[in-house]
Amino acid sequence: MSGQSSLALKEEGNRHFQKGDYVAAEALYTKAILADPTNPLLYTNRAMARLKMSRWDSVIEDCEECLRLSSSTSTSTPGGSSKNFKALYYLSQAHLPLKNYDQAVAYALEAHKICADTHDKSLAAVTSQVLKCKKERWEHREKLRKREEQELEGEVVEMLRREMDGLLKTSSSGEDEDEEERKETEKMYEEKIERIRAVFERARDKENQRRPNPPDWAIDDISFQVMVDPVMTKTGKSYERASIEEHLRRSETDPLTRTPLTIKDLLPNIDLKHACEEFLNENGWAVDW
Repeated sequence: MSGQSSLALKEEGNRHFQKGDYVAAEALYTKAILADPTNPLLYTNRAMARLKMSRWDSVIEDCEECLRLSSSTSTSTPGGSSKNFKALYYLSQAHLPLKNYDQAVAYALEAHKICADTHDKSLAAVTSQVLKCKKERWEHREKLRKREEQELEGEVVEMLRREMDGLLKTSSSGEDEDEEERKETEKMYEEKIERIRAVFERARDKENQRRPNPPDWAIDDISFQVMVDPVMTKTGKSYERASIEEHLRRSETDPLTRTPLTIKDLLPNIDLKHACEEFLNENGWAVDW
C-alpha cells in the first residue's frame, strides 16, 4: 500500500516539476519519501527539485541518503548503481556553487564512469559537467595563485624597504658625506624595488597575452571541445566518448570513413585520456576556447 501511495505522490510531483512548480514538487516528493523512506530513487527526485531552488546543502543530504540506501540494496537490485548515477551527478552540481571544487570534480567523474560503462544517453550532459567543474576549479586555483604572487611581491618590496631603513639609520650622523651616502643608498634600493616590480609586471603581462588554441590532439572533432574520455575507432581516430556514441546512435558509420561502426567497436585511448587530463589541469581556460 505504501509503495503504491509513494508512486502516486512521486508521479504527481513529476507533473508539478515539469510545470516549473518546484516548491510543490519538493513537497510531494517529501510525502512520497515519508510513505516509502527506503526507496533511494525518491531522494534523487527531491534533490532534482531542490537543485532548481539552489538548496545545495539539502541536495547533498538527499543524494548521500540515496547512495547509502542504494549501497545497502545493490546486491538485491540489478543495475542499482546505474540507476543512481543521478545522485552523483546532482552531488557534483551542488558542491560546485559551494566552491567544493575537488568534490564536484570527483562526483562528476564517478557519474561519468557509470554513464560510460552503461552507455547512458546522459553521458553528454555529465561530460559537460566534468568540463565545467574542472574549469571552475582551475579558475579558483588561478585566483589563489595570483593573490599569492601579489602578496609575495609586497613582502619582497617591504623587506627591501626595511633593509634600506636599517642602513640609513646607521649612517645618520648629519655630515655632508653621510648625506651623500644616504642618497646613494636610497637610490640603490629604489632601483632594486623598481626591478622587482618590473619582474612581477612582466610575468603578469605574459599571462594576460592572448592564449593559443588548444593542441589539435586534445580536441574532439565532433563537439570541438577538449576531450575527457577519448575512445578510438577501428581506424585509430579518437573522439570524445559521448560525442561518438551519440553519433553512432543516429548512424552506425565511422564519421570519417563512413564505413560500418558500432559502439562495441570503440576502444578507450588511455594514453590520450591522461594527456588531456594533464592539459586541462594546467589549462582550464581551454574548456571555453
